[in-house]
Amino acid sequence: MDIHEYQAKKLLADFGVPIPLGGLAYSPEQAQYRASEIGGDRWVVKAQVHTGGRGKAGGIRVCSSEQEVWTAADEMLGSRLVTSQTGPRGRGVYRLYIESVAEIDREIYLGFVLDRETERVMMMVSAAGGMEIEQVAENDPDSLIRIVIEPAVGLQNFQSREVAFALGLDASLVTEVANTLKACYRSFRDLDATMVEINPLVVTVDGRVLALDAKMAFDDNALFKRDQISELRDKSQEDPREMKAKDRGLSYVGLEGDIGCIINGAGLAMATMDMIKIAGGEPANFLDIGGGASPERVAKAFNLVLSDEKVKGVLVNIFAGINRCDWVAQGVVKAMQDLHIEVPVVVRLSGTNVEEGRRILEESSVSLITADTLAEAAEKSVVAVMEGARV
Repeated sequence: MDIHEYQAKKLLADFGVPIPLGGLAYSPEQAQYRASEIGGDRWVVKAQVHTGGRGKAGGIRVCSSEQEVWTAADEMLGSRLVTSQTGPRGRGVYRLYIESVAEIDREIYLGFVLDRETERVMMMVSAAGGMEIEQVAENDPDSLIRIVIEPAVGLQNFQSREVAFALGLDASLVTEVANTLKACYRSFRDLDATMVEINPLVVTVDGRVLALDAKMAFDDNALFKRDQISELRDKSQEDPREMKAKDRGLSYVGLEGDIGCIINGAGLAMATMDMIKIAGGEPANFLDIGGGASPERVAKAFNLVLSDEKVKGVLVNIFAGINRCDWVAQGVVKAMQDLHIEVPVVVRLSGTNVEEGRRILEESSVSLITADTLAEAAEKSVVAVMEGARV
């Protein structure tokens, strides 16, 4: 689960990470009032959306008067911010964070992530702050400092200080930066986070250390014990299809194609999407119906996939182990009868009770396309969609 910048900063501040003065606003008038509360003569108006690249997309504006703050807020609130990470639909801007401007001397990148290779938390730090870390890793990999943290002892003082010295900071700042690194790690550990990122962590011209931007993501499987985190969820920033799927116990990720996928197993789902692309098509979603899929569960999956207006065809690909092909076939028939599906549906069944499943499909009154192999199913789906077939 992702949260907003202002929420991440509040959590990090509770652990001792220094942040600039700022306040939340839901209207231009409130934004202007926040600027007057903060004081000074320059402010930053930041769109609160779950995406990176806000600055390049116009989601971060520096203002030199309270009237400019009002105008920026009026233009941003209610708009949709389209960045390189959002896709063409963008994300709605419904709240803003007003913050004092910091006079920057140095920018540092700081991140904590779960490293699957070492099965440990990894701290990544770079003197090239303010840039996308992927570009830094590609263009100047030697500038990226990586520290693997042993979970039994956590981030140690000597590790934090070594990183601070490696950044070439003034000796007077080493302790404060080291303490900030440790505070970020504690927040990562204690809140069941999967990612903590400050980009940039800055040193100001007057020698202060501040987190100018912050991102945090959390383990969905740990939210049951983190009420204070789960309450921070902003459903307006999430794909409504994915929210609907979550409410129905389905694993769904919306994509931009036109072939809806109903599959059991994440690995098979990935392989199916690959085969669709090889055949010349584009998947509209990743949907894993999981094990033990009842006819009702399959029907719910159909309803969810077809709620996407872009879907021009559906591919059902089931390799039954725990599942049973006859259950899936019953669900397919029920869905097609109840939902009056008007797009081509391709079904490929394999595994437990496959013969019974195929018999149910063949003897039903619904019109669909069957396939014996994944490659055949993908090709038939692409052809049916391209021809605009109705079966």
